[in-house]
Amino acid sequence: MKIKPLADRVLIEPAEAEQKTASGIIIPDTAKEKPQRGKVVAVGKGTKDHEMTVKVGDNVLYGKYSGTEINIDGTDYMIMKESDIYAII
Repeated sequence: MKIKPLADRVLIEPAEAEQKTASGIIIPDTAKEKPQRGKVVAVGKGTKDHEMTVKVGDNVLYGKYSGTEINIDGTDYMIMKESDIYAII
C-alpha cells in the first residue's frame, strides 16, 4: 500500500478499543467507544504557510469527531487535517 496524503492531511491507524476497564471489568462490544489515539502512517507535505509537525510513527491524540474513517485493503484508518490532532504522545 502506498498512500500519500495531500497538503496538511495525515493518515492515522487508530489504536484498538479498550477490552477491559482498569478494575478488570470486561467491556462488551456495544459499549466500546471509538479510540481517540493512534499511530501516524503517512503525512502530507504541508502547505506554503504551514510546515508539518507530526511525522510517520508518532503516536497522537485526536478529537472524538475528527477526520474521516476509511478502509484500505481491509484495514481501518482515519484521515484528517493536522490541526485536528491535539497532541503527540
